[in-house]
Amino acid sequence: MQVSQKIHCPNCGSAAERHYISDSQITRTQCPSCDYLMITCTRTGKVIEAYAPGIYTRK
Repeated sequence: MQVSQKIHCPNCGSAAERHYISDSQITRTQCPSCDYLMITCTRTGKVIEAYAPGIYTRK
């Protein structure tokens, strides 16, 4: 089962979508405006895959 929710993108603030996919226990957040993507495990909260243009990580 999949539940979708309209949200504001955490990267750019534009309209984005969050999908809760219970069969595979993942949450996918995506934004078509800035190409943001975050896939996390619903059970553990761990990041499985992430892509956020314009957000830099520190070493």
